[in-house]
Amino acid sequence: MKSKAESVMTKNPACCTPRTSLREVAQMMVAHDCGSLPVVESKESMRLVGMITDRDIVCRTVAQNKNPLEATVADAMSPQAVSAHPDSTLEECCQLMQENQVRRIPIVDKEGRCCGIITQAHIARTAKTKEVAQVVKEVSEKSEEPSRVAAGIH
Repeated sequence: MKSKAESVMTKNPACCTPRTSLREVAQMMVAHDCGSLPVVESKESMRLVGMITDRDIVCRTVAQNKNPLEATVADAMSPQAVSAHPDSTLEECCQLMQENQVRRIPIVDKEGRCCGIITQAHIARTAKTKEVAQVVKEVSEKSEEPSRVAAGIH
């Protein structure tokens, strides 16, 4: 797996800001058929500031008896995100996924702007079967901190 992230990543992924409503984020996830979105400082800067997942919405609002229809991304997001660079190898991306037990890695440029995303599906389409199995196994193993793992932070 010597391919670079930029060769397989989804370029210019859908992103939201901390001020985006959770309703809008959920609609974006449906429209883009995904369960997470990179959170950027603003649509202009595109600087990565975190991640929001469908699980974050459930665990940090619904499960805590908060109304998700009145909340914003800032209320449920993980303020840190494991990220890689466009020139990172897929092997490095797999290692990051395994070490941090995350299923997706935002790709940021040298200025920290979100320019892509790598998911387990990207790895599955590119890597050998054994490598894919190892990534899935490592990412899926139980963590000591499930809320942090579900949030995609380290």
